[in-house]
Amino acid sequence: MTYFNRKIYCLILFLSIAFADLFSQNISFDNDSNLIFNPSFEQHSACPQRIEPYGIMDEVDAWWQPTHGSSDYYNNCGGKQCKVPKNKLGIQMPRTGGSMVGIYCSLTDYREYIQTELKETLKKGETYKLSFYVSLSEYSKGAVATIGGLFTPYRIEDTTRQMLINTETKVLASGIRQNVSTFYKPQVVNDFSKPLFDTEQWMRIEGTFVAKGGERFLTIGNFYPEEQSNHIDPGNTTNILPGAYYYIEDVELYCLTCNEQRDLTEQSVEKPKDTVEYTVGTTMVLEDIFFDFDKSVLLPQSYVALLKLTKLLKDKPTMRIELSGHTDNKGKDSYNAKLSQSRAKAVYEYLINQGIDKKRLRYIGYGSKRPVADNRTDEGRAKNRRVEFTIIDI
Repeated sequence: MTYFNRKIYCLILFLSIAFADLFSQNISFDNDSNLIFNPSFEQHSACPQRIEPYGIMDEVDAWWQPTHGSSDYYNNCGGKQCKVPKNKLGIQMPRTGGSMVGIYCSLTDYREYIQTELKETLKKGETYKLSFYVSLSEYSKGAVATIGGLFTPYRIEDTTRQMLINTETKVLASGIRQNVSTFYKPQVVNDFSKPLFDTEQWMRIEGTFVAKGGERFLTIGNFYPEEQSNHIDPGNTTNILPGAYYYIEDVELYCLTCNEQRDLTEQSVEKPKDTVEYTVGTTMVLEDIFFDFDKSVLLPQSYVALLKLTKLLKDKPTMRIELSGHTDNKGKDSYNAKLSQSRAKAVYEYLINQGIDKKRLRYIGYGSKRPVADNRTDEGRAKNRRVEFTIIDI
């Protein structure tokens, strides 16, 4: 090889290594950039005690089950059935921290899902990357491939214990209403050709997608029927459980293109200020506050709304508020008054637990005395069942 050829060879080799290194680098993000609340399921309001076949996963903050399939929460503070690493449905150490969740994903018609509300609404045309980890319980009867993440602009609420189906009502030209059912199509899903059968190591599911705009909720699970899930018998499980059961950990969602646009925007446009005017006497409904039927225990679906109220009170340290609970007109007045007060008190206690001085808060229940809508319709009654706050000092 001549001296000139050696120089060309070395130059090509150097460029190849440089470009390979450039394209192999992952974009790094700080934790604040993750658009998922409580991504490792560490924050919780109570320690899980039992695996209930018809239970509600209400101990973990910011996450809940969107169907009647009873998803499970595990924590090292939990009871014997919900302990880590060994619990009623398997043995697994959390990937990080001391907690994780678990869901059935196939082999029978029975399915489970978990859902959360994002920190911010996704922006149209931006590219996002979702990733999370799963591990198959060694008690499972088999394994599947097609676990994924579905982003929707609306909260999914369904009474099914089977696979989620998207049912929409269409109005035909004749005025007749017709229900049309289709499969949900998750934006990120594990490759069909790669069944998730590892019972010891955590397996990463990841993918990118371009947002349509307006997506606010993420649902994780298997959205495909068994014949399209690539069900296999991995040969390393005990077949104690009737389906494919997976633990889930470390959910992350990042915008890959937003930072570039945000940098340009911040250079040329002044950031918009809070347009809400807070004055003494102002009353605001706490949207998306959820309680179990006929109870006063706050459900995890309320996390984002409660977080916003907590932030408001911390940003305005002299503000004092009255929390008021309201019901529809079904039931006895005395019962409604007690229930509405208990629900207002639940929000009151949550705020105190978040560090808000109780001297800045008070609560009251009005029962059905102050309706804001017609109690003769389901929609009206739903609006009347609410918690509000009124500013009593600014």
